[in-house]
Amino acid sequence: MNFEEQRAEKVKEIEAILKEYLPSDLQNQNVIGEAMEYSLMAGGKRLRPMLMQEVYKMYGGEGSLVEPFMAALEMIHTYSLVHDDLPAMDNDDYRRGKKTTHVVYGEDMGILAGDALLNYAFETAATAFDTYPDDLEKVGKAIALLAKKAGVYGMIGGQVVDVKETGKEIDEDTLTFIYRLKTGALIEAAMMVGAVLAGEDDDEVLRMKDIASDIGMAFQIRDDILDVTSTRETLGKPILSDEKNQKMTYVTIHGLERAKEDVKVISDRAMEKLKETGKANEFLCWLVESLVYRES
Repeated sequence: MNFEEQRAEKVKEIEAILKEYLPSDLQNQNVIGEAMEYSLMAGGKRLRPMLMQEVYKMYGGEGSLVEPFMAALEMIHTYSLVHDDLPAMDNDDYRRGKKTTHVVYGEDMGILAGDALLNYAFETAATAFDTYPDDLEKVGKAIALLAKKAGVYGMIGGQVVDVKETGKEIDEDTLTFIYRLKTGALIEAAMMVGAVLAGEDDDEVLRMKDIASDIGMAFQIRDDILDVTSTRETLGKPILSDEKNQKMTYVTIHGLERAKEDVKVISDRAMEKLKETGKANEFLCWLVESLVYRES
C-alpha cells in the first residue's frame, strides 16, 4: 500500500478503537451518548491518536496499552471542537462538512456533550490501571501528562488567551503563545504519551515534545493559510472565519508568502529532528509532512 492507503487503513483502525470505548447501556441519559458519538465519529484526520500510536511503535511499544490513550486524546480534542463551535465562541454551524453538535442537539446539549467527552476521556484512560496492572507507572505518568496538556498549562490556557485577545491587535509573541498551547499542546501530548507508554526516559520524552511543538506550530500556520486560500467545500467548514471572529493570525501579521515560507522552515526543522532519532519510519515522516502541507 502507498502512504495514503496506509493512512486510510489506520484511520479505520482508530475509529474502531473509538467506537469500542464509547459509552454504552445508557438509560435516561442516552441522548448524551448519541451526542458524544455524533461528535466523535463525525470524521477527521485522527491525527493525534495516529501520531501517538506511531511514536509508541517507533520506540518499540507493542500490544494495546496505547489504545485507551488514543481514544482519550481524540475525545479531548473533539470536546474542544464542540465547545469552539458554540455561539459563545466561534459560532460555527458546520465542521468537516457536517452540522455542528450544538446545531443538531441544541446549545445546551452541545455544552454537555463537550463536558461529557472531556470527563469520559479520563474515565477511558483510567481503565488502563485495571487492564494493564504491570504498567501502572507508565499509565499514571501518561494520564498526568494528558491532563496537563489539556488544561490551563496547555490547550485551555491557549484558548483563554485566544478568546481574551480576540478583536485586539496582538504581537507575535502572544500569537506564538496561543498557537503553542491551543494547537501544539495536544500534539505534544500525542507524541510524549506515545514515548512514555513505550517506556522511554525523560530525555526522549522531551525530545518528542520539542518535535511536536514545531509540528503544532507549522500545522496552525498552515490552518491560517487555508482559512484565506481554500474553499468551504474543500475544508468542510466556513472560510475566513478568523476575519469574521476578528482574530489576528500568522497571515495577518506576516502576510501570506511569509507564512508559507515559515511553514516550510518550521516543518523542515521538525523533520530533521525526527530523523535524528534514528527510529522514525517512512510512514511517520510522510505523515508529518502531509499534515503541514495539507489542503484541508
